[in-house]
Amino acid sequence: MDYRKPSDRKSMHSRIVQELGMQIVSGRFKPDDRLPAEALLCEEYAVSRPVLREATRVLVAKGLVYSKPRVGSVVKPRREWHMLDPDVLHWVMQSTPQNEFFALLTSVRTIIEPAAAALAAQHATEAEVASIGEAYQRMEAAESIDDVLQPDLDFHSRIADATHNDLLAHLCNMLSLALREALRHSNQRPNLHELALPRHKAILTAIENRDALGARHATLVQLDDARNALSVVLGQAAPAISDPATSG
Repeated sequence: MDYRKPSDRKSMHSRIVQELGMQIVSGRFKPDDRLPAEALLCEEYAVSRPVLREATRVLVAKGLVYSKPRVGSVVKPRREWHMLDPDVLHWVMQSTPQNEFFALLTSVRTIIEPAAAALAAQHATEAEVASIGEAYQRMEAAESIDDVLQPDLDFHSRIADATHNDLLAHLCNMLSLALREALRHSNQRPNLHELALPRHKAILTAIENRDALGARHATLVQLDDARNALSVVLGQAAPAISDPATSG
């Protein structure tokens, strides 16, 4: 269920999940805090106990709270939250300063994406290599910033799929919401085509040549460029990226 853009027809259950989830993630309710008593929440939202309990079960499933008899719902430590749940990830994005969130995302991408590109260079079928190339060609042909976004996302997701590692591909897919937001910002940089396209082309070329080391290195270069693009757009300086596979 999508709680990110409630419409007028969305149930009160969805509103409760959205509002309590955001208050937990933003720090309004801190770890080990108890949520307001059922009676108070039922009165505030004008809902029955079954409706409130169903909303609470969703928060439990997302790892944000646990329920204890005669105690109520208690906020869990942040390390236990299901950070890759689409709603939790959205709430984290909404409640974290952009430069902090994108720095967090870039560090994760630096661990995952070079390895994914290297695996794709080793394991991609000819059809998968062609599919990655097709996404790149659409990036080249894009006439506006908005037109670049979907091909750019497709380029990265098709590399993940071409690893033939289901766990890695799933992890990349779970980060797609955050990646979309990062690309939406970084692609606003001036001279996007001149700066970003050659770096994506280098990744594609390495994969086409079955050059795993080259694909890893090209991805690190591309991610460093993405970091620079975000720093330009957001007006923030950021530390340079190093390869986690080779750094001490």
